[in-house]
Amino acid sequence: MKVKMILPALAESESPFWRPIKYSLFPPLGLATLAAYFGPDDEIELQDQHVEALDINDAPDLVIIQVYITNANRSYKLADHYRNQGAHVALGGLHVTSLPAEAARHADTIFLGPAEESFPRFLKDLKNKAPKKTYNSTNRTLENLPPIRRDLIKRNRYLVPNSISVTRGCPHHCDFCYKDAFFKGGKSFYTQAVDDALSEIDRLPGKHLYFLDDHLLGNTRFASALFDGMKGMGRLFQGAATVESILRGDLIEKAADAGLRSLFVGFETFSPANLAQGNKHQNLEKDYVAAANRLHALGIMINGSFVFGLDEDDEDVFTRTVDWGVKNSITTATYHILTPYPGTRLYDRMEQEGRILTRNWDLYDTRNVVFKTANLTAEQLKQGYDKAYRDFYSWRNIFKSSLGHDLHRHKLKHLFYTGGWKKFEVFWNLIIKTKNLNHMLPLLETILSKVKNNNPEVRDELQSMHVQTQEDSANNP
Repeated sequence: MKVKMILPALAESESPFWRPIKYSLFPPLGLATLAAYFGPDDEIELQDQHVEALDINDAPDLVIIQVYITNANRSYKLADHYRNQGAHVALGGLHVTSLPAEAARHADTIFLGPAEESFPRFLKDLKNKAPKKTYNSTNRTLENLPPIRRDLIKRNRYLVPNSISVTRGCPHHCDFCYKDAFFKGGKSFYTQAVDDALSEIDRLPGKHLYFLDDHLLGNTRFASALFDGMKGMGRLFQGAATVESILRGDLIEKAADAGLRSLFVGFETFSPANLAQGNKHQNLEKDYVAAANRLHALGIMINGSFVFGLDEDDEDVFTRTVDWGVKNSITTATYHILTPYPGTRLYDRMEQEGRILTRNWDLYDTRNVVFKTANLTAEQLKQGYDKAYRDFYSWRNIFKSSLGHDLHRHKLKHLFYTGGWKKFEVFWNLIIKTKNLNHMLPLLETILSKVKNNNPEVRDELQSMHVQTQEDSANNP
């Protein structure tokens, strides 16, 4: 059987502000995971439109398309094209699960939720010429997964081809997050067996890893065993976690010892009212500054995530957020305009309140205002969002933020990482066009190398924080 697997480019790729480097980081791991279920006689092609031009002048028997909200329209056009050519078209992903009736109009088969268990059933039915219209995820597990088909990935076109996911979902239930919509009807957070995760890591070449997990520290027992197993491997890795998990116990120290060098942290907002309204209770009454200091003392860079447009936000929220990030030496910042994704509690609430302004999914990219705002006008929100990015990544603030670190090496590390990420677009575009992006990985690994902090005051502060978190855990079992 001839199989075509496609990750269509997001609608943002047509914007003049499109940053090719941002979408040339990771290969489509989900599709490569599903590809492992095909037989040795199947001919499989995997194409990622973010890094290559799609060839649609072919004639596959089966086409599988991964659908996000801002590539939905493009996905549907591709699906219609291949169905007209006589191929069996299957659609899956976040948007399909959120709006199955919409997606089903463009597909022979749709997958709802994670597909590790349902996809093999589909292939068996397809072989018997009796594929179903819809496959639901029922028995959710990461046990006995076949090795990911990384041979289908064009490694030279990605900066960090060693992406990996050892968990699914997240233990928290934020109203604006897609997670609950995607995992509806079953477990919403589960992990691989630690030995399986370590075996997958062993199969990856080089030093660098990027964990795509929503919350790498979400299961303390699993994460602790994983980091124990990784210690001594000589790996450098990046991942994502919450403020609460950074402040809890000694898990973040174990991660640092195992090679964690950069962490995506969901700060989101400084307003307790906003946190409560968004059901982000894990951030309530947490000390953001203490979390940042703990990471910096361990030599871990921070990519802070912040959301603008929550109901309690005012005109000063943009300046306050940028100033806090600069003052606390956040290495990079990812800003979002609040976006009510279909299937989330936020979307349902706004729809009931008549606040949804458009269902043009191309605009649901966290860069545009698609709902009726509260304290801010739509113009204030959009302009403030744009200005926050300009201000945070100004050379003045890049230097100022870099100088906030104790060690000269940490200052230089911050400067090179932040400046390189946002200020050398022409250089990155040239490397991408010549298909040599992966050759820059050694430079990234050098920047991510460990910064040892031998300052006794910092060591004492870390020890004090560790003792305090142990006492908090004992008092709040």
